[in-house]
Amino acid sequence: MRATFKNISLQFKFPAGTSRGVLDEKPSSLLFLEENNQIGIGECSTIPGLSIDPEDSYENKLNELCTAINNGQHPYSVDLSAYPSIIFGLETALLDLHSKESKILFDSAFSRSLAGIPINGLVWMGEKSFMQNQIKEKIKAGFKCIKLKIGALDLDTELEILANIRKEYSKEVIEIRLDANGAFSPSEAMLKLQKLSIFDIHSIEQPVKNCKDWLIKYGQSPIPIALDEELIGIPSEEKENLLILAQPKYIILKPSILGGITACMEWIRLADKHSIGWWVTSALESNIGLNAIAQWTASLGVGMPQGLGTGELYRNNIPSPLQISNGKLYYRKDIKWDLGF
Repeated sequence: MRATFKNISLQFKFPAGTSRGVLDEKPSSLLFLEENNQIGIGECSTIPGLSIDPEDSYENKLNELCTAINNGQHPYSVDLSAYPSIIFGLETALLDLHSKESKILFDSAFSRSLAGIPINGLVWMGEKSFMQNQIKEKIKAGFKCIKLKIGALDLDTELEILANIRKEYSKEVIEIRLDANGAFSPSEAMLKLQKLSIFDIHSIEQPVKNCKDWLIKYGQSPIPIALDEELIGIPSEEKENLLILAQPKYIILKPSILGGITACMEWIRLADKHSIGWWVTSALESNIGLNAIAQWTASLGVGMPQGLGTGELYRNNIPSPLQISNGKLYYRKDIKWDLGF
């Protein structure tokens, strides 16, 4: 087996605003494995400021992995425990390498182009008019679930935006999910959640940032809490205790952030044990990583909207069979991959 990697820079079509700031581009690395004239590609994708992978040694670790593989060592002989995104990239590159058909990592009605995956329409932070225009576009495009990133505007403006949605669409017609990205202070969070709750919100992610004392209040929230970033870096032996402490209604799984598909399956097992719902979200990967995540997600037989609508964010994404139509993600096998490498 031979291994190489290639660094790429994904360019957003628009400034992608979160409560942490604005993203204009996102780094990623593609891992290539070659054996018996077959090539497998996986994506090692990080989000600066969110991923726990050490940035200063990231490329060195990729070099170490490739050198070990090229010297005949087992791919998992390299310690990748501090690099969850590289674990995901290696895991999916091996799946692609050993698949019967290139880029078909999991067999399902989705990967056979027979069914789509329901997804949420993501509304990025920005000025009021920018957010309102996004909402209109998502609803017009057929999305039945929209996810709004909040916290950049003042609360009254965000309440007004939500009120305008609910004037036209009930919760039975449009499901609303919120992501605060830790924008609320612990002292004001409960009051803000109460004000937001009157708009029949499905769930909210991370109202308070990195506050362990607030975890015990999640079960008291007037809006169901979906754990997201709170799952990052949690050792296996502490995962169940976190779910018991926080009592979330949902957890959100990002394979690139949490250490790959195998690690996410462990979270799913624990969530099912404690009757906690879950859905899968991409972490701003290119279409290489998104394809792997979407095919895995489809193989799980999901029914609720997933967070897999990020493929259209970039000007320079890799052309692929992934297409969004009427609020669902499809794998169109009549459309060819254009890797261009």
